[in-house]
Amino acid sequence: MDNTVKNTLQSTFGFDSFHTGQETVIRRILNGKSAAAIFPTGAGKSLCYQLPALMLPGMTLVVSPLLSLMKDQLVFLLSRNIPAGRLDSSLSSEEYSAVMAKAVRGELKILMISVERFRNERFRNYLKDINVSLLAVDEAHCISEWGHNFRPEYLRLPDYRREFGISQVLLLTATATGTVADDMCRKFGISSEDCISTGFYRSNLHLKVTPLEETGKRMKLLKDLSESPEDPAIVYVTLQKTAENLAHYLNREGVEAAPFHSGMKTDEKTSIQNRFMAGQLNCVVATIAFGMGIDKRNIRRVIHYDLPKSLENYSQEIGRAGRDGRTSHCVVYGDKSNLPVLENFVYGDTPDRQAVRTVLCHIKESSRQWEVKLTELSRESNIRTLPLKTLLVYLSIKGIIEPRHTFFQEYSFKYLIDPEDIIGQFRDERQVFVKALLDNCITRKVWTTVDVDAIGAAYPADRQRILKALEYFQEKQWIDLTARQAVEVYSVLNGAFDLEVLSDEMFRLFKKKEKTEIERIHNMIRFFEKDSCLNRNLALYFGEKIGSENCGHCSYCEKGQVRLSHSRRMSPLTKESVSELIEDILPRLGSLASSENLAKFLCGINMPLFTSIRAKSINGFGSLEGHPYGDVKAFLEL
Repeated sequence: MDNTVKNTLQSTFGFDSFHTGQETVIRRILNGKSAAAIFPTGAGKSLCYQLPALMLPGMTLVVSPLLSLMKDQLVFLLSRNIPAGRLDSSLSSEEYSAVMAKAVRGELKILMISVERFRNERFRNYLKDINVSLLAVDEAHCISEWGHNFRPEYLRLPDYRREFGISQVLLLTATATGTVADDMCRKFGISSEDCISTGFYRSNLHLKVTPLEETGKRMKLLKDLSESPEDPAIVYVTLQKTAENLAHYLNREGVEAAPFHSGMKTDEKTSIQNRFMAGQLNCVVATIAFGMGIDKRNIRRVIHYDLPKSLENYSQEIGRAGRDGRTSHCVVYGDKSNLPVLENFVYGDTPDRQAVRTVLCHIKESSRQWEVKLTELSRESNIRTLPLKTLLVYLSIKGIIEPRHTFFQEYSFKYLIDPEDIIGQFRDERQVFVKALLDNCITRKVWTTVDVDAIGAAYPADRQRILKALEYFQEKQWIDLTARQAVEVYSVLNGAFDLEVLSDEMFRLFKKKEKTEIERIHNMIRFFEKDSCLNRNLALYFGEKIGSENCGHCSYCEKGQVRLSHSRRMSPLTKESVSELIEDILPRLGSLASSENLAKFLCGINMPLFTSIRAKSINGFGSLEGHPYGDVKAFLEL
């Protein structure tokens, strides 16, 4: 095995040697064990599944939370002639079917998906026919409620592993504290000796915190970038509008820069990323939407114009600097003025008790099976999609509901050949079935709608056989199949719960989570104001001891302890001013004009309810975004 592994490393990947920890993890996998790799950003986690994938008998299924990361990884794999594919919402139905057909035929060694794909009816049908040797979970900290980016769907991964009989798992992350690492490994039954952590300290990163008032940040940024305009730099901000405005300012002052955020069109983001990677653009002003999976070795500066969201985010973002081993500067412009904005992201994900009760009423009114469209339930309950999914996971853990699968309410297709020609491809009973299927579909001009109930009434075929037939027609390029209107299906295990008691319990869980996330933000502030070496403290946060010596090149080691400034002076809240600001929204909210909803409106925290009434266009929205949400809510309750 030794020679095969090293030969593959050189011949396929073009590397002469492994980075620290890579070979250990790879050999664990090739020896039939499950493992976890906790490596700092840029330390080569992806190779830990890519190389074994070529040597394992079946396919490696990679779960990733990021579309951009999938695309970048796929480009790399295909450039190395590694048979790989991805499934995401950007694929056409033809592309989707082509990828799955290759997977079923055993022609793919790596397939990248999002965790939500496991609930997809079409994908589940395919997966039953695929030999999966390894489940690789990227950003595996998302499985832990103690992690900084908890994704409720990740909690289902151990169940999916068992359901589809996947023998081995590899967990990958760059940002796991000891508590998070223990939690995610426990959920997958991975022993502590198979959890490989290589440490977080990187001596070439110079960590600096520069206290600055808001009014001085632009000039400081211009000065820093102008010192070496040819050096690649990422400037991180919190809000999309800040990215746009700051990039415009830099260009006006002679420093070429481009904004990057999730609100931009995909083609525009791709163009900016490609220019940055190719060295045609040296500065990107970005929200956290930029950077994941980007392996540009010579980024010399990472500047946090606004405070990061957490120490985990900070570690991940500065980890994009200096991957070539050369000195790189990671600077935080320390100003507490945008703290309320960071906190508001957290408060926006906390539903009020009535919203939780609305969801529980739906479950209580259901029989043994509950079918729900998440987008509709989100609007009705006024709970954002992610916390709504979290609530449903909480209820699953509680034993109230059990997720079954996702199906699409509407299937439709375009004929690519004449329907009689499709029927003519089959004989005997299969021909009778196919004729019944096509005869009971409804064609309107171009698109034909599939009526599963009508087909089942005309011919004794279950839903699975009908869908498999349609998938086969698609694979043969006889039709162009598409699916719409996703419906989540749950079994109701206990509908006899006490509505008020359970509403209180679930609401308390969200308030506890809210408190944890707010504390995470303030832990970060305390870190930047530490009276000791920043590098040592960051390593300690992630469980690594780097000795008693200070790094000698962080802002504390060079200039001592700093205190972040708080430059924004907010006008005190008065009954007259607040009454004027909520005057226009009150009649639009009606009975939903609670202190929580009004405070979120004034602080600019968008909610499904606000989207439906176009609250952003109503006078007063976001007018108090500089005030802490808790202060505004408390004032409204007076």
